[in-house]
Amino acid sequence: MKLDVLFSPVQADELFFTGKTTVVIDVLRASSTIITALSNGAKEVVPVGTIEFAVKVSGGIFGGQTLLGGERNTKKIEGFALGNSPSEYTKEIVAGKTIVFYSTNGSLAIVKAKYSANLFICSFNNLRALAKHLQNLGEDVIILCSANNNFLSLEDSVCAGMLINEMFSKNEKIDMTDSSKIALTLFKSFGKNIIKLLSETDHGKLLINNGYESDLKACAELDSTQVIPYYSGNVLKVLI
Repeated sequence: MKLDVLFSPVQADELFFTGKTTVVIDVLRASSTIITALSNGAKEVVPVGTIEFAVKVSGGIFGGQTLLGGERNTKKIEGFALGNSPSEYTKEIVAGKTIVFYSTNGSLAIVKAKYSANLFICSFNNLRALAKHLQNLGEDVIILCSANNNFLSLEDSVCAGMLINEMFSKNEKIDMTDSSKIALTLFKSFGKNIIKLLSETDHGKLLINNGYESDLKACAELDSTQVIPYYSGNVLKVLI
């Protein structure tokens, strides 16, 4: 079993992921928000690559059971029902609903990896549950960090390193690429205090400055759920 890490989606094109097992990480905040939505009973999340496509898709889904969610440059998009704060995706709001979701980094990374044979979403919230599932699956894994406007994101890289550490601690025969070793080193250097890490990253500071400090606490919660979002048929649902 081999683990590899891409620190930004720009490192590969869509076809690179064909047939692969891929894990997408966007700690701040898309991964955490998607996991929260599905944990709170959302029927599915439809990740999209543009705001225009989000509006088009939501208008074509019958029954009025669709919500537009996401952000652009941290702020809720005008006309959308929800932003990208996990706290917005409560059971009362999302249970039974389809959420069409766009975000500056996370949804774009998911769409880029859409040709993967297996595509999962990871954050600190579901890390150990996903690590266990990947170990049972036994396939080589590409960990795709959503990055920050295509530049390296420390929080995504550390989360990738924590996932690798969790898997390696259960199976020392795992083969790690150079980038996986770098992610593991970053986790060992910065991963002891997750909330402190998030508050000191570039993206974390931006969120604090824009009034989203409480989101960092939600995104820092380790293993708060067993829910693993799985991509199939252009939507994310809870892996059963």
